[in-house]
Amino acid sequence: MKKVNQCLILAAGNGTRIRSVSAGLPKPLVDFRGKPILEHVIRRAQRAGIERFVIVVGYRSDLIRGWFDDRSLGASVTWVENPDYHKSNGISALMARNEIHENFLLLMADHIFEPETAETLLKQPLAPGEVILAVDPNIDRIFDLDDATKVRREGNYIVDIGKEIIHYDALDTGMFLCSPALFDRLESATKDGNCSLSDGMRQLAGERRLRAVEIGDAQWQDVDTPEALAYAAGVFDGYLYPEQTLESVASV
Repeated sequence: MKKVNQCLILAAGNGTRIRSVSAGLPKPLVDFRGKPILEHVIRRAQRAGIERFVIVVGYRSDLIRGWFDDRSLGASVTWVENPDYHKSNGISALMARNEIHENFLLLMADHIFEPETAETLLKQPLAPGEVILAVDPNIDRIFDLDDATKVRREGNYIVDIGKEIIHYDALDTGMFLCSPALFDRLESATKDGNCSLSDGMRQLAGERRLRAVEIGDAQWQDVDTPEALAYAAGVFDGYLYPEQTLESVASV
């Protein structure tokens, strides 16, 4: 099995719900324990083995690019602009389809996670046309259940996914191991120029091509509100990794 070493990060949204603490910055640049959220995502993906990043930006993308240019994260980054960043996240993912032609890790720019979780996900065997979602079965520990995307499984397969589904047994952590077939499903699911990731995932679920892998007791947190940001700071207290000593300069 060929090693997956590329990652798509969705970082285009305007972050309206966290704006009271963002000081005008796009959400990926909001501070989390001394560093922008996006830096945590990149560094943790690197620790899991990712070498190349495709990052979709939109709202105030100039600030994100400028921040990156001032840092040496040792990451090779291709930037993709999404002028329709006000639409759902499936549109952001679709914007990157011309840059990704092999299996890839898909992450959100506002989800903090343990590198070991991404590493475990990257080791999963991925069949052609399949997507694997890292799921959290520990529903009782979720910070904001109403806002969480839920999943219902039959064995290892996900048969339903969405924020509003009634019957569910795990939660979507925002970490996916994907084949490029995801882009075809998102395009097929697009209606009136819009679609969410969950729309595309439901198509895969209907084809028995959406599998789940549990994260066990590993921590993760979606930080899209001030309250969630504060909660995540407590969850990951003492679990931040030292700065990597990197000599290479990021290429764009």
